[in-house]
Amino acid sequence: MNATRSISLMLATVVLAALLLPYGRACAAEDETKLIAILTSNAPKAEKAITCKKLAIWGTKASVPALAALLPDKELHSWARIALEGMPDPAADDALRAAAGKLQGRLLIGAINSIGERRDEKAIGILIEKLKDKDAGVVSAAGWALGRIGGPKAAQALTEFLPKAPADACATVAEGCLLCADRFAAEGKKDEAIKIYELIRKANVNKQRTIEAIRGLILAKGDAGIPLLLEQVKSEDRQHRGIGLRVARELPGSKATEALMAELKNMKPQQQAFLLMALADRGDRKALPVLLNAIENGPKEAGFAAMNVMEKIGDASCLPVLAKIATSGEQTQAKAAKVALVRLLAEDVNPAIVAALPKASGKIRGLYLELVGLRRVEAAVPELCKYLSDPDAGVRLAAIKGVGAIGDGKQVPDLVAALKKTQDAKERTALESALSGTASRGGPACAAPLRELAKSDDSGLRSIALHALSCAGGPEALKTVKAALDDKDPAVQDEAARTLSTWPNQWPEDASIVEPLLTLAKQGKKETHKILALRGYLQYLRGNKKLSNDDRLAKLNDVVPLAKRPDEKRLICSVLSTIPQGAALEKLTAYAADAAIAQEACLGIVDLCKRRDLKGASKDVRKKALTIAAQKLKNRRAQKDAQGMLKGLK
Repeated sequence: MNATRSISLMLATVVLAALLLPYGRACAAEDETKLIAILTSNAPKAEKAITCKKLAIWGTKASVPALAALLPDKELHSWARIALEGMPDPAADDALRAAAGKLQGRLLIGAINSIGERRDEKAIGILIEKLKDKDAGVVSAAGWALGRIGGPKAAQALTEFLPKAPADACATVAEGCLLCADRFAAEGKKDEAIKIYELIRKANVNKQRTIEAIRGLILAKGDAGIPLLLEQVKSEDRQHRGIGLRVARELPGSKATEALMAELKNMKPQQQAFLLMALADRGDRKALPVLLNAIENGPKEAGFAAMNVMEKIGDASCLPVLAKIATSGEQTQAKAAKVALVRLLAEDVNPAIVAALPKASGKIRGLYLELVGLRRVEAAVPELCKYLSDPDAGVRLAAIKGVGAIGDGKQVPDLVAALKKTQDAKERTALESALSGTASRGGPACAAPLRELAKSDDSGLRSIALHALSCAGGPEALKTVKAALDDKDPAVQDEAARTLSTWPNQWPEDASIVEPLLTLAKQGKKETHKILALRGYLQYLRGNKKLSNDDRLAKLNDVVPLAKRPDEKRLICSVLSTIPQGAALEKLTAYAADAAIAQEACLGIVDLCKRRDLKGASKDVRKKALTIAAQKLKNRRAQKDAQGMLKGLK
């Protein structure tokens, strides 16, 4: 409790410093004498508290007497302590020691906490005397402060006092002992630390202090603490087992690793799982065989735990075991093994996977091919292409997915060749996906083999080519897709129309799409083609950020007469709502008369009227539009916006 209070005060100082930083220049220039005068005057206590905040950052030795005078004040003592705690001058220590000799109760506890926070060695004698105080809170504060200061004298006083400490203060006195022991351990004085840890461990203190002492004792003993470590790890008590697993991660050395590995077989399955995680966190690769054995032969819980942490110490030697589980284990095990294979971090894993490909077969080869893609081993893409025509269908699919995941466009000819060889629907779907992925990364440069595919006698392949060409983009790809509108197969014609209509989704600023879409919208052979083209055209107008507002409005006017269905009219409203011009607002007002699209039109009106860059819209035009919107909108928030803007116009 005392430690917490002191830490809170320290944090408060830091926070105050951050809050006052913007006023640094002003306060730095402020005369410290004036600040001191406020503390010694009859100023309100709130003003004095603010003054203490300032002195906590910029106070000097000159401020100490005025701050010390506030330490007996029940309302201001905390503020005064904050200022004194952060002051580097030894005069602050003198003031706090003097206060500790006069104060009582809560005020004394605060002063002792500040002494401990400042680690004032000159106060050790005073603090030792306070261990005899009748107030358990004072005893606790003194015990913590002595531990915070540390050193042989403080340690001796605390260890002698611990067995006779009052029950209410025992835990904090033990904490002080722990602090002393920790300091000795950090300074390399292991024997002194061990004595204190042993004392606390055997003392009649609460369980938390006992466990903390056990941790310190094991770490201080090093290899000699391994038996005690094992005792904790296999304990049935949850807290003892928890500290054991923590120290299992902290205690260095191969002997500790070996001892923990040997103990594994004597533990219950769930305990094995926790210990395997701790072994992996140690980062000692000596434990790798144990993890692999747990995966292959251990209880289910241990196997899953080992696979989940394999990335921390696993290397290429793990491939055979993990691959076996990934291809032949039950579903959840196989998934965990595959995840482990993907996450392995060691540098030798990728080369080992590529090297193993020619020797592997069946499901194992398929897995390795999949891993090349999942691990993004780009250097292995040429190797992947060799298996696109493998006799094993599973291997082929894995190779296809791998190329699709990391191919850069150079593999398009290989994928096209594979497509021409297969009639399998599943394989064609995978190849189409791979073509789209590689074509999008390769861009227009990889369009040539796709244009050849578009000439295939197989209408299904022609449709696949159109999809991939839309991913590659570029004028030649667009030309080929446009030509497919006249394909001899109506299904391919439909695919070409769909591809053109979605072109703006992928290439929103490709102005060359305007002409074919507009032509198709006006002259398409099928009504569905016209509708698709119109939607694509409107998508282009909405998505192209390079078009000026005038151009967007002019191009929109070209297709307004073509919009017959509510869906298309709604799209027109969505485009109009992005054009901050009076003409667009008037068109939306007109559309608001159509019940089928009134809501979209009115929402567009509200959006346009909110814009500061709306031009060419007179007050009367805006008033008329907003009046209609306020009357018809069902969206209450938008309706309120319309009503509010109307009031502004009046």
